[in-house]
Amino acid sequence: MDFHSAIYLIGLVAVFFFALSGALAAAKRELDILAFIFVGTVTGIGGGTFRDLLLNTEQVFWVADQRYLVVCVVGSAMTYFFAHRVVQIDRVLQWIDAASIAMFAVLGTIKALDYNAPISVAILMGVMTSTLGSAIRDMMLQQKLMIFEPEIYVTACLLGSASYVALQYLGVEEISAILLASAAAFALRVLAFELDLRFPHYKLSRLQNREIRKQKYKNLN
Repeated sequence: MDFHSAIYLIGLVAVFFFALSGALAAAKRELDILAFIFVGTVTGIGGGTFRDLLLNTEQVFWVADQRYLVVCVVGSAMTYFFAHRVVQIDRVLQWIDAASIAMFAVLGTIKALDYNAPISVAILMGVMTSTLGSAIRDMMLQQKLMIFEPEIYVTACLLGSASYVALQYLGVEEISAILLASAAAFALRVLAFELDLRFPHYKLSRLQNREIRKQKYKNLN
C-alpha cells in the first residue's frame, strides 16, 4: 500500500470512529435512527469540513468523495442496532473518541502541510480537525462540551499534531510518523481518563467572589 492509499484508509477509519462516537452519544439520549445518522454524520465530517473551508481547498473532502458519507451512515446505523449490547456506553465512547481525535489530529496537520500552511497553522488545523466534530456533537445534544472539560483533551490533540511535525523534521518515514504521533495522542488521552489526569480549574479570588455576591444581592433588591 502506498502512502496516499494509507492516508485515505486512515481517514475513512477516523471518520467511521467519529461517527460511532456521535451515534453513541445519541444512544445515551435514546434518539431515533434518523437522529443517530444525523448526529453521527455531522460528528464524523464536522471538523474536516471546517478545516477544508479554512484552507480554501478545491472541494470539501466529503463532497469530493461520498464514501465518507457512506461510512458515517453505516457506522451510525450499526450503532443504532447494536448499542443496546454495550454495557458501559460512556467508557466505550471515551475510547472511540480517543482513537478518533488521535487520527484526525495527524491527518488534519498533514492536509494543512500539503496546502503549504505554515507549521503553526498546520498544527492548529490538526487540533481543530480533531476537536470540532466532538464540539458540534455535544452542542447538538445540548450537553457539556468535552473540549471544555478539565480532563486532558485538546492537549492530546496538540501532542499528536506537534509530534507529527517534529517527527517529519527529524526525517522519520511518513507512515511511521503518522502511527507514532497518533499513538502519542491516543495514549495521552487514554491516560487522562483512566488516571483522571486534569488541569486545575481557574478560581476567582475571594474578593471577586464577594463582589459577585454583592452584585447579585443588589439585583435581587
